[in-house]
Formats: sequence, C-alpha cells, structure tokens
Amino acid sequence: MKVTVPVAEPYEVIIGNGVLPELPGLLKPGVNKVFVIYPQPLLYLVEPVKDILHQAGLTVIAHAVPDAEAQKTAEVLIHCWELAALSGITRSDAIVTVGGGATTDLGGFVAATWLRGIQVVHVPTSLLAMVDAAVGGKTGINTPEGKNLVGSFYQPNGVICDLNMLVTLPSRDLAAGLAEVVKSGFISDPKILELIKQNASQLVPWRGAETDQSTWAVIAELIQRTVAVKAHIAGDDVFEKGAREFLNYGHTLGHAIELVEDFKWRHGEAVSVGMVFVAELAKLAGLLTDDEVALHRELLTSIGLPISYDGATLDELLPAMQRDKKTRGEQLRFIVLNDIGEPTRLEGPNQELIQQAFNQIQ
Repeated sequence: MKVTVPVAEPYEVIIGNGVLPELPGLLKPGVNKVFVIYPQPLLYLVEPVKDILHQAGLTVIAHAVPDAEAQKTAEVLIHCWELAALSGITRSDAIVTVGGGATTDLGGFVAATWLRGIQVVHVPTSLLAMVDAAVGGKTGINTPEGKNLVGSFYQPNGVICDLNMLVTLPSRDLAAGLAEVVKSGFISDPKILELIKQNASQLVPWRGAETDQSTWAVIAELIQRTVAVKAHIAGDDVFEKGAREFLNYGHTLGHAIELVEDFKWRHGEAVSVGMVFVAELAKLAGLLTDDEVALHRELLTSIGLPISYDGATLDELLPAMQRDKKTRGEQLRFIVLNDIGEPTRLEGPNQELIQQAFNQIQ
C-alpha cells in the first residue's frame, strides 16, 4: 500500500512486507553515489539495503553513527559533513537513512544542509520512525537545552516502510511506536483507537518472526492510517504555522520528560504520559469527560505504555516545557482535545491548573 504526502513535490510512503527492493526507484535519475547513514547496532539491517543499491549500479558509502539520541548532536552532524566531503558526495547524489527516528532526523538534516540540500530517502526500521519521524520533513538534532531545537523542514524523495524490518524490534520499542499511532487516533482518526482496542493482545508482547498474517495486516493498516493522518496535516501545514501543531499532542510534557531523564525513556513512553497529562488538563478545563480521560489510560495501558511519572517535579520539568516549540513568549500552549478527533490549543493555563493535571499522573 502507498500513501502520498501532498507537499510541493509530492512523495510516496510505501508500506508492506518485502517492499525494500522499491528503494532505488525513489531516487531521482542521475544518482551515482549514495551515502547511507545508520546506527552501528543495525549493521545487519543495512546489508540488504546496500545490496539492493549495489544491484542498481550505485556506489554506496555507509557511515555508522551512535545509537538512538546519542547520534543527534552537533559533533556527529559535523562528522557526517566531513565524510560526505571526503567521499565526494555532490548535489546529484543522495543520502539514504536506515534506522529509527533519531537516524531519520539526523540524516534528513545532513541532506538538508549538505551543499544546501541533496535528495534523501528514508528506510525506517522502527514502528515509531515509520509512523512519525520519517514522514513530514522534520529534521534536526538536540542540544543540551532541549530536543529538536535545531533543525529544518526538508522533505524526502520517499519513504520505504518494509514491515520485515520490524521482525527483530524489541517489544518495548513496538509499544513506544504505538504511542504515536494512538496519538493519531485521538487527534484525527478514531478508527485507529478501535483497532488498538480490538488487537492490543496481539500486538504486545510483540512476537516478531512468529507474528501471524492477521497481525501483520493490523500493523499495516495502523501504519497506513497513521501515515495518512500525518500526510494530510503536514501536507496542509508544511512549516508548522497552524494545524501541524496538533501532531504534538502529548509532546510538550513528553519532550520535557525525555530531556530530564537524559533520554533513557523511549519517546513513545514519554508521549504516552504526556497524553494522559493533557487529557487531565482538558478535563480540568471543561473540555473532556471522565470517560474520555479513562479511554486514554485504558488504551495506553493495554499496549504496555506508562501513564504515570514521578521522576521529577513539575518545577523541574517546566524549564524544558517553556522551551517547547509551541511556546509563545513566556506563555505555555498545550495541544488538547475538545472531543475525540477534535484537537485544539489551550493557551496560557494558570499554574494551579497545570499542577492539578500533573498531580493526576504522579
């Protein structure tokens, strides 16, 4: 199955088992060299990518970077630039990323900045990357002050979501990816929530290679629906001036938890807690009912995600929350729900209301 992302130069997200051979077809004609960026632990997943590119007559330069968020630093970015220069990567060449969301963020930023922009194709290897990071054109690195504060909007030529890449994915990482799937259900597509509720026991714990065809079909539909939500919203608001902020449901607190915990929490785990927090905040603001908040807790718990946090106080988290990209001046802005599938902004809630909501997740 395919989802088209309707940006200025539309591109396709290809989803399915065994779709990796379609990778060369997403590169523009005239490419000679491909600079493949991947995290060291995923070397075994990079080999088939290199083989397919070699078979297409392309020269491959593969570069291993640190794993997870450790790769999203200025030092790693500079090293990628240096290797691109030494390898003779020109404007007619391409970057291919193979890895999770951190790798698509880093590799996309390398592509956006090298020679002021060369083509890039993402091959996400985690569920989180397939449904979120690889789609929509957000790229960037972290700084000590916060996550993704330095970056650019830069669209890929295409995205290959080969479900076979998920066979060896740890159960914890599959659950973390499902957090972004659930998020898309809450902000736009309630059918996603129904699918999660009906199939949670099949999805977690994740059985990888032992997964049956019916479960693969559910995963494919969840990915397709989630990508479609992101493609629609990001396509209409490429530079996050309006509705694209809705994709950050649960992320204001989630990103702060990631930073305070030195990225030992998975992104999806932190966002899971963040969604419960903003659901509680919306209830206190008179927007959501008790049952709608309970639905957040029920669905997230059913797929093995945390719904509480006691690692830091609100006062310790607030500095990171105030550096959130949605903040305007000193005023915090939260994405909340008016109803399931109806996101809105809650601007400048008072400190007491925020503290009351935070108390509900401790």
